[in-house]
Amino acid sequence: MNAKVKTLDILPKGKKARVRKLHAKGKLLHKLLDMGFVNNVEIEVIREAPLFDPMELKLHNYHLSVRKSEARLIEIEEKMNEEN
Repeated sequence: MNAKVKTLDILPKGKKARVRKLHAKGKLLHKLLDMGFVNNVEIEVIREAPLFDPMELKLHNYHLSVRKSEARLIEIEEKMNEEN
């Protein structure tokens, strides 16, 4: 992965982003797709566990938790302006 690529694991609490690409393969790729991580879906970081792993996210109007190792495989584009 390119050093300039932003991944979901670095997104801070309260920030929103859009999914650009999944870098997972095999069963993990299917798991992420089944959880709703598809291109252009909006993600918001709700909170992180006390030791920052896992992180709770909001996408498609529901909440789910992912490990940082999984979030590191999700390439994002951070949203600059809040849209209502």
